[in-house]
Parts: sequence; structure tokens; C-alpha cells
Amino acid sequence: MKIYTKTGDKGTTGLLTGQRVNKDSLRVEVYGTLDEVNSVLGMARSLCEKQEVKTTVLELQKFLMLLMADVASTGDVPKYVSDDHVRILESYIDQFDNKLQPLNHFIIPGESAGAGALDLARTTTRRAERLMWRLSREETLCENLMVSVNRLSDLCFVLSRVETELTTGE
Repeated sequence: MKIYTKTGDKGTTGLLTGQRVNKDSLRVEVYGTLDEVNSVLGMARSLCEKQEVKTTVLELQKFLMLLMADVASTGDVPKYVSDDHVRILESYIDQFDNKLQPLNHFIIPGESAGAGALDLARTTTRRAERLMWRLSREETLCENLMVSVNRLSDLCFVLSRVETELTTGE
């Protein structure tokens, strides 16, 4: 199978549910931004020093594939992302946050390469979340998709703190 199909040469792309949409549609912008998050998480995983963080980031990358598949599909019922995914993300947040000292100051990104990459993942995830909310005003999206993205950005923040405390001892 060739990597190029020539089906997108006229400015459209296919959704998983079969519809053709413009490549600059908001739906494509959302799952494209989630794809950016996945790439930044891959970079973070390669740069992080703590194995527990690396393992969690890999799980997040797998989850993002499900999330992107739901966004690349029309309809109001997610095919892949469930309420259980939200609970799993919250469990990760709680698990890592419980290991951290209380936060009493602003954090400047970049204490380590891994923490900086995780912060970039957080901010890219926030952009994806904003785009999802815009899309939800135009098309039907299941609310737990937006909640999942919100939790994902929170988890990236917590993981960045974990990675920072590992490398700096703060």
C-alpha cells in the first residue's frame, strides 16, 4: 500500500465514519491538534528520566489514539472513549499528585527537558480543548471527550511537576 492516496489532493479528507470534509474544518483542526499532543508526549517520553512517568505517558499516547478516533467520527456517542477513561485519568492525577509537595508558587517551565516537554504537551492539550469546545457549539460531541482532554492537560501538569522534583529535588 502506498503512503499517498491522492484522495486529499483537492483539500478534503475522510473521517472514520466515511464522510469527506474540508481539511481546514474545525473537526480536522481538533484531531490534528490532538495528534500534535501525541507527538509532544512522544518527545516527552523520550526525554523524561523517571520510568513511572514514561510508562504513564505511553498509556496517554494510547488513549489519545482512541480520543482522536472519536473526534474523527461524527455522532454524539463516542465509540472508543468512555466514562471509565475519565476515571482512569483522574486516578493517575491523584496518584501522582499525592507524591508531590503542595504547590505554593508559579512554575516556570523547563527545569528539565522532560518536564519542559510535558509542559508543552499541557499547553497544546489546552489548545485542543478550546478547539473542542468551539466544535461542540457547531457539531455534536460527547461531553466526556472534552472532560477527558481537560483531565489530560491536568495530568501533563502533574507529571511535569513529578519530573521536575526528580531532577531538581524541589
